[in-house]
Amino acid sequence: MWKIQLFKLNYDDREVKAVADVVKSGWITMGERTIEFEKKFGDFLGKDVKCTAVSNGTAALHMALLALEIGIGDEVLIPSLTFVADINVVKMVGAAPVLADSTSFEDWNINPTEIEKKITDRTKAVIVVHYAGYPCNMDAIMKICREHNLFLIEDVAHAIGAEYKGQKCGTFGDVAAFSFFTNKNLSVGEGGMYVTRLDELDKKGKHLRSHGMTTLTLDRHQGRAISYDVVQPGLNYRIDEMRAALGIVQLEKLPNANKQRELLTNAYIQQLSDINGLVIPFVNHPDCTSSYHIFPILLPKSIDRLSVVGLLKDAGIQSSIHYPAFNEFSAYKKEGLLCTPIANEISRRELTLPLYPTMTLDDVRFVADALKEILG
Repeated sequence: MWKIQLFKLNYDDREVKAVADVVKSGWITMGERTIEFEKKFGDFLGKDVKCTAVSNGTAALHMALLALEIGIGDEVLIPSLTFVADINVVKMVGAAPVLADSTSFEDWNINPTEIEKKITDRTKAVIVVHYAGYPCNMDAIMKICREHNLFLIEDVAHAIGAEYKGQKCGTFGDVAAFSFFTNKNLSVGEGGMYVTRLDELDKKGKHLRSHGMTTLTLDRHQGRAISYDVVQPGLNYRIDEMRAALGIVQLEKLPNANKQRELLTNAYIQQLSDINGLVIPFVNHPDCTSSYHIFPILLPKSIDRLSVVGLLKDAGIQSSIHYPAFNEFSAYKKEGLLCTPIANEISRRELTLPLYPTMTLDDVRFVADALKEILG
């Protein structure tokens, strides 16, 4: 159906072999591949981080809130422009989500000034999202969190491999949550990583992942333990060995894949920057190295976005929206969420164009030419 999809897997025989080797091994639940994936992911991030592989990125976010003991009566500041998982997990632990606006139409990340304005005596944590793989202003955000004694949680679903002033995203906060969903830069289908530098939060995360148990099935299988204790209430957020094996291969590919994304992004910018009224965010984003997760644009105000999506579809080009505003969802219409005018305007006009490592420069040109024709 699609001449150019929104996203394609960057897979080859290495992923096939990795999964086949796990199946042949006879051990498919959390085991040695998971341990290896966690170790290699920690080495990739640096900064003495500790990693716990989990079933998905939302699980990692949920675990972060639980580990930080955030719950009823607490407020958590979150970006208004983000995936619904961020607001969902805050609600699931009984806390109140407080929305902070984007910085500008050129920088869609959470505005540090907005964070500071919305802090109350109930505020306990801030969740930041490095939108599209472009790092937030972490100097300003960390300063605010220190001054107000707030926990900082990084949602790094878009930003694996991204850096702020030479430091990897996911190593700034108290806890970070990575996603390895199908369309992410590191893709295993479903999977995530809970990351921290603090021993106590690392211990809590590992207990939360697996029912609060002190030993794992692998420990008992290998004779390192006979039974187990349960030291806290926990969940089953374990990853399996097939996905951990895929993660190891994908992590090896990641640096080159992100470089290819950068090349394609620059080609898009070159070909679309002269369209009147169209805004390409993050073009000048100082002190940062992006992971180039998606290519978002802000359509001119006068344009009917649904018509553009339909005409691109007619041309065989898949597009998407990142993201609808929370107050458009049935679950949150009556929540009385704070007005965030910049983010809401972005949500009304945003369009995401195809971007993936195996895309070609000719593909970019095809998409750009089709969009230019549609926009006149």
